[in-house]
Amino acid sequence: MAIRYGVQADTRDECMRALTELCERLGARPALLPSDTFGNGWLARAHAVPPAEQSEPGQQ
Repeated sequence: MAIRYGVQADTRDECMRALTELCERLGARPALLPSDTFGNGWLARAHAVPPAEQSEPGQQ
């Protein structure tokens, strides 16, 4: 099962800052940049990077 994270904010800038911080702290990758699709706040998503992708090539 994939792990997904969501960020919700009042402004695009606030949402982007939170998404960036989340990705840096958790080692996640953005999956959906800030979007106001529904007109009731900004939403962004990220997903966890599988452990195999986090390690250096040739290391276990």
